[in-house]
Amino acid sequence: MPDSNNVSAAAEQSVETVKLTDAISVINDVDASSIDKMLEFTKEWALSSGLDWAVNILSAILVFYIGRWVAHLLTNVLTKVMESRDVDPSLVSFTRSLTNVALVTFVAIAALGQLGVQTTSFVAIIGAAGLAVGLALQGSLSNFAAGVLMIIFRPIKVGDFVEAAGTAGTVEDIQIFATTLTTPDNKTIIIPNSAVTGGNVTNYSTKPTRRIDFEFGVAYDADLKQSREIFKAVLDADPRILKTPEYTIGVKELADSAVIFVVRPWVNASDYWGVFFDITEKTKVALDAANIGIPFPQVDVHMHKESAD
Repeated sequence: MPDSNNVSAAAEQSVETVKLTDAISVINDVDASSIDKMLEFTKEWALSSGLDWAVNILSAILVFYIGRWVAHLLTNVLTKVMESRDVDPSLVSFTRSLTNVALVTFVAIAALGQLGVQTTSFVAIIGAAGLAVGLALQGSLSNFAAGVLMIIFRPIKVGDFVEAAGTAGTVEDIQIFATTLTTPDNKTIIIPNSAVTGGNVTNYSTKPTRRIDFEFGVAYDADLKQSREIFKAVLDADPRILKTPEYTIGVKELADSAVIFVVRPWVNASDYWGVFFDITEKTKVALDAANIGIPFPQVDVHMHKESAD
């Protein structure tokens, strides 16, 4: 009786022989003309696809370089317009950089579109990133916006003496995010721009002249006309006091212990503190020379001694 393994091996060899015979018959059926047609189709497809890719690449390169040239041209035009209107140099530089980056980004996306890349996703990613950055830096962005407005509208400028955000000093620098002040005792204070524009700002340097408001008290038994003449003489003797507008001298109040005079001369803004200190000192000296007392708050204590019963 024949071995079963040998029978199985012989069957498998017979099947493989049949498959090989079928493959050879298929190859024999394919004639030379069919092969030529296949090769011709493959060649045409490769040429057309390659030509399309070449055109797309060339278009992308042209879009990118021409777009960069246009972006550079527009940036220069914007810069010249801002400079012709005396916009602050720091704002000109920042706006130039921001505009150039935005335009080049747009050009790069357009060039990718010429290559067949779906740019919608890029735009969505850029928008989402901008939103995230805006939420994370909203405080800095508010300072930036305030700085731009300050540079454009110039409510204050370098060299002005101002009161802002609870402090006073001379403006040393106005940057995009913060303003630097120097106090009279030479301290440097850096204030966020949003704090400057978010409150009241007092600018002492806007006007060329300022009024000094003095208040002097004289005793009730003093001669008011004589006191007035003394104040007038002190003001007339100082050449820094402006003739126009004229100074004002008047009785403001009958206080508890003194008659209060207001003396209001006008001076150039640069002379304010010098005149303030000098007039205060000279007025005291003149009142003392005329034996006119300057009352001060005092308390009289009267003690009564009662006799013992």
